[in-house]
Amino acid sequence: MWAIILHGGAKQIEPEEAEANRSGCLRALAAGQAVLERGGSAVEAAEAALRVLEDDPTFNCGYGSVPNRAGEVEMCAALMEGQSFNVGAAGVIQGVRNPVSVARAMLEEETILIAGPGARDFAAEKRLELCDPATLKGAGGQKRDKAKAHDTVGCVALDRNGLLVAATSTGGLEGTPVGRMGDSAMPGCGYYADNGVGAVAFSGDGEHIARKMLAARVMHALGQMEPDAALELAVRHVADIGGEAGGIALTPDGRFGWMHNSREFAVAYASSERPEPRVFLSKAEERVQGGA
Repeated sequence: MWAIILHGGAKQIEPEEAEANRSGCLRALAAGQAVLERGGSAVEAAEAALRVLEDDPTFNCGYGSVPNRAGEVEMCAALMEGQSFNVGAAGVIQGVRNPVSVARAMLEEETILIAGPGARDFAAEKRLELCDPATLKGAGGQKRDKAKAHDTVGCVALDRNGLLVAATSTGGLEGTPVGRMGDSAMPGCGYYADNGVGAVAFSGDGEHIARKMLAARVMHALGQMEPDAALELAVRHVADIGGEAGGIALTPDGRFGWMHNSREFAVAYASSERPEPRVFLSKAEERVQGGA
């Protein structure tokens, strides 16, 4: 079987933004689902899905990322596979069109995380698409019309060979110090994958997620409880220290889980058992409409 679940960030979604978040998540889901349906790998599927979100100015990743205190865009992305436990991550990277593709290229390296100018140099060596860093803020600042949080995106995928993959991508938080790195590039904090247990990806208050090592907590809990329950427990840990978070998870047998304490959390998913795409802007909406 195959399965894929992704999210567009733990954040507030105003009514006028709802359609853009739904359609963006569905386009990303379609890209990843197409890979899995033709027998492609979960690595390829997760990268394909997040590239769509990175190219969409609705989401804070890739094109349209929010600026730091110096007015510059610094992005983070990561990808982990659960068979050999290979990790690829790029931190505070500038001037690349699709940070998740840099993370994927890092999977082949012994080093698991590279940051700053060295990350961009690595992308250039791998002949990945570079760009003027200024263009990532979007034309005329269209991405950020209001001062509110738009967060990390993520994807978890399971392919027909049983490979589980977790991936994240983010433009960070607006106005943060130059060089700031949150949880999104840190394994065990913002993401993790293990074929024998499951895979998870988080979004929200990055420092709080990192302090509580949320991904690690979920991985330890998945052996004893359902994915929703494991995520709910993790989110409560963040709430205990005043933070917000949203997470998605997938088990080796294709069971989905997602939970959040942010106001909204755009999530889309599909599987070989239920290939029709589902998209929701909150867990409450899924409960009303009936989900996985």
